[in-house]
Amino acid sequence: MKLIMLGAPGAGKGTQAKKIAAKYGIPHISTGDIFRENIKGNTQLGLKAKGYMDQGLLVPDELVLELIMDRFKAPDCKDGYVLDGFPRTIPQAKALDEALEKNNDRVEYAIDVDVADQVIINRMAGRRACLNCGRTYHVDTLKSKVEGICDYCNTELVLRDDDKPETVKKRLEVYHEQTQPLLDYYRKKGILHSVDGTGDIDKIYDEIIHILKA
Repeated sequence: MKLIMLGAPGAGKGTQAKKIAAKYGIPHISTGDIFRENIKGNTQLGLKAKGYMDQGLLVPDELVLELIMDRFKAPDCKDGYVLDGFPRTIPQAKALDEALEKNNDRVEYAIDVDVADQVIINRMAGRRACLNCGRTYHVDTLKSKVEGICDYCNTELVLRDDDKPETVKKRLEVYHEQTQPLLDYYRKKGILHSVDGTGDIDKIYDEIIHILKA
């Protein structure tokens, strides 16, 4: 099972991606994780990516795609994967499809977690992050055992700058301009399925599983 998770930042697609991956025994693949793994492992691709990131530059699409296709070769991807955070633009989506077609492969599902902007702005304002281990929490829906402290490494949790309302609004503007057109792209391919992302996390998950079983 090979699927892509779509949705605005803060829509909850990462949470659902992890639950789906766990159920089907397939990896949850995010571009951030791929960058970190390759940089930590000092791979040739990782060093290339680090060169751009150290300069504060975006990693070029060609290199991101190369990293993703390399990740797909890993044994844990033999039964599929949940791709989260890529593609973000139409050119990236087309490049991914072309790369997969060369291996007689294709994406089977594109799941869009649909949430209104204002709901996302309010939701992100409640997020808290551990800058040490990267885990995230929420003041209402995913509380740490000790308020303001990470359960795993006892580090203080913070509201990241990119979760602040003014930053989220800008991120949503970019999403609507660059990423939302992907919905039409995958709709035309007949693999797009949208779910309402404003409800209970488990109900959203159940709806996605129903789609995947159909």
